[in-house]
Amino acid sequence: MGKRLIPPEPSDVQEIALRDALEERYLAYALSTIMHRALPDARDGLKPVHRRLLYAMRQLRLDPGAAFKKCARVVGDVIGKFHPHGDQSVYDAMVRLAQDFAQRYPLVDGQGNFGNIDGDNPAAMRYTEARLTEVAGFLIEGIDEDTVDFRLTYDGSESEPVVLPGAFPNLLANGSQGIAVGMATAIPPHNAHELCDAALFLIENPNARAKTLLKYVKGPDFPTGGIIVDPAAAIAEAYATGRGSFRVRAKWTKEETGRGTYQIIITEIPWLVQKTRLIERMAELYNEKKLPLVAEFRDESTEDVRVVIEPKSRTVDPGILMESLFKLTELESRIPLNMNVLSRGKVPKVMDLAEVLKEWLDHRRDVLVRGSKHRLAAIEHRLEVLGGLLIAYLNLDKVIKIIRNEDEPKPVLIKTFKLTDLQADSILNMRLRNLRKLEEMEIKTENKALRDEKAEIEKLLRSEKQQWATVADQIKEVREKFSKKTPLGKRRTEFADAPEHDEAAIEEAMVVREPITIVVSEKGWIRALRGHQADLSGVTFKTDDALKFAFPAETTSKILVFATNGRFYTIDASKLPGGRGHGEPVRLYADLEQEGELVSAFRYQGGRKFLVGSTSGRGFVVAEDECLANTRKGKQVLNVKPPDRAVAVAPVEGELAAAVGENRKLLIFALDQVPEMTRGRGVRLQRHKDGGLSDLKVFKEADGLTWIDTAGRSSTLSMKELAAWRGNRGDAGRVRPDRFLANLKFGRAPEGSKNGGEGK
Repeated sequence: MGKRLIPPEPSDVQEIALRDALEERYLAYALSTIMHRALPDARDGLKPVHRRLLYAMRQLRLDPGAAFKKCARVVGDVIGKFHPHGDQSVYDAMVRLAQDFAQRYPLVDGQGNFGNIDGDNPAAMRYTEARLTEVAGFLIEGIDEDTVDFRLTYDGSESEPVVLPGAFPNLLANGSQGIAVGMATAIPPHNAHELCDAALFLIENPNARAKTLLKYVKGPDFPTGGIIVDPAAAIAEAYATGRGSFRVRAKWTKEETGRGTYQIIITEIPWLVQKTRLIERMAELYNEKKLPLVAEFRDESTEDVRVVIEPKSRTVDPGILMESLFKLTELESRIPLNMNVLSRGKVPKVMDLAEVLKEWLDHRRDVLVRGSKHRLAAIEHRLEVLGGLLIAYLNLDKVIKIIRNEDEPKPVLIKTFKLTDLQADSILNMRLRNLRKLEEMEIKTENKALRDEKAEIEKLLRSEKQQWATVADQIKEVREKFSKKTPLGKRRTEFADAPEHDEAAIEEAMVVREPITIVVSEKGWIRALRGHQADLSGVTFKTDDALKFAFPAETTSKILVFATNGRFYTIDASKLPGGRGHGEPVRLYADLEQEGELVSAFRYQGGRKFLVGSTSGRGFVVAEDECLANTRKGKQVLNVKPPDRAVAVAPVEGELAAAVGENRKLLIFALDQVPEMTRGRGVRLQRHKDGGLSDLKVFKEADGLTWIDTAGRSSTLSMKELAAWRGNRGDAGRVRPDRFLANLKFGRAPEGSKNGGEGK
């Protein structure tokens, strides 16, 4: 057997605490994501991958107007020279720069299938071709004139720009989306003409605030159009803080189709919404019967968006129909604003509108100064050369003699005519045909022109005011090129106020109107059975539970629930569970405390009045409309303090009121003795020495007093028979008649019966 070799222990192993190692490595990863992937530079509005794409295309001479090249060639250069990542991710970034429905001002001019607004994928990179657009040309313009810094690429073999000169306000014009570590950016696109106007105003007024600039920048301008329905104050607040959002709605028109019928045509949808996904969502809602106002919809789009929606009937209000669609689909979308960008390419910072534009303007001034210095150095180099050539022309015979006779003419020329090394080389490299007289005149003309240009540049570099004036002229050129008069520069997104509509009508429009039967159990479980069911003998309940209330309603109804705490709660019937199970507790739909119990439940009809009472014998009349609650907390109507509790609610259907107490005493009095209130303890309805109030009922004198026993049998006594129990409000009453109100409850007839009422 051979010897087992034991590897020597490495001498350079260091022990590091896991916490420290994780913190260091995660911080490095976070910084890399923030700096080199997710956040754009405020100066040119680009992330590294986009900047490298444009620079690689510039190196391939894919200028606007040049011949197209395969995208695979561009992607290959990008990942080979500058961006060592996946080819598909680079191609995806390139595709997005070419999509006119995603980019407000596309930076790549694509030829072939680059995807569409439906969400279809682009063709593979081997099939598509591309070149730069005019907008990209403005971004790169002047990059060879030392206007920006360069750095070595990842492998050190080439150099790449740290930032582009950026003569176009790309950050805000095209926007940017990105998620880093612990931070994100979301900038919607804007109109370039408006941005240039704001920038020019900012040059004249450097201390202007974001809200002042809204005179020029009205809000986002999306490539797919749409309508922004936010109030002006909300838009101003978003730009002043750098954070906010915009409510964007689809643009639609009503198209008459004859004989009073119409159809709705959607021509623009919100930004980044895939039309196919939108149509699929509408189909799902239609199948689930959540679009009761819509009869049919179809996509008739070609190059332009055209989605047709037909209403159920000619009487359907188009505004209500669209409001229901805005609530349920992406026809209304909320576009976030989070202007978190890299300031000077280094520091992540949330900026307001003024700060973002200042960052771009300062960069443009830096580019101007650096470009001017580069041009000045080139002029001085050329002037030095021209100076040497002029000396040669003035002493042409002597120069020729030195060149012909000397083995090393350069040092002799330098010594004889006091030339610089550069001038001597220029003379020696001069072609014989340049010795003609005309060339001397051209050199003198060029020399004068260069000296004039040099004086202008030196004047520019000395004057900050003139520098800003030059930047302003450059911005005016961009504004002219992409003005609102041009097809590309024309504003596409409009502004409007969201129309006022009845919320109840909108809610009702989103629910199919169908008959149901509401069933409430003794323990407070509620459900909705399909159809109006008179026979509930087959309805099952949990163990130790039984039927308490049952009444007909519709899916669009609102259900009022009165509880022992004196509060009315409102529940939408459309949200109730079906009748297959045992339902759900009412407490899931209302903030009812554990000790609270249900007194009654019924369908809201509107316009009615109720007599409410508590165990203390106090109560009052309240309008049904005053009982509607807007929140889960309900609406306090009858004020009660424990141990007092609400115990009765009776619809006002007559001029007499009957009260029965736990002491078995009955009192009948005129209802006009009871005041109508919206909230309070009320007045004394019946005086009780022992126990408290058990139940209330309102009835007509001509009909007599009817009650329903536990077996469901109805009995009636005329007022002649009840004369002894007639009194005034606040009396104690007399012991109930024999065989009358055995359970001290009047009972309730099913809703819609002769006696009206709600319940069992």
